[in-house]
Amino acid sequence: MLTIVALKALLIWVGILVLAVVNGAMRESVLVPELGAPAALVLSGLLLSALIIGVAYLSLPWLQISDPVQLWSVGLAWLALTVAFEFSFGLWQGKSWAVLLEAYTFRGGNIWPVVLAVTALAPYIAAKLRGWA
Repeated sequence: MLTIVALKALLIWVGILVLAVVNGAMRESVLVPELGAPAALVLSGLLLSALIIGVAYLSLPWLQISDPVQLWSVGLAWLALTVAFEFSFGLWQGKSWAVLLEAYTFRGGNIWPVVLAVTALAPYIAAKLRGWA
């Protein structure tokens, strides 16, 4: 059962990753030119946070978990996958550690740490919204 939940959680995270990439592309191509970087970063971060909670809400019945420990485990796994992806992809692109770590600050409208917190909390928040937790 644990393996099935882990595989489903991984597939859901891949979906979240796709949404995050599309969100980033939209931010850079539409929001930054129209609103400027600080406002675009905030709006994009809020939108991505809402999308992550929405995906968690819609996928929770498929995951078939409601135990708080399982909900937290999935959220923390999504967080770990996200951070691992961000650093791996950034290093692959040749970015320095300083540049990569800059994303984990709140400078210039950046709310990436909030998005990461939402990622970790999303399954639990979704269960609360469904009245399961």
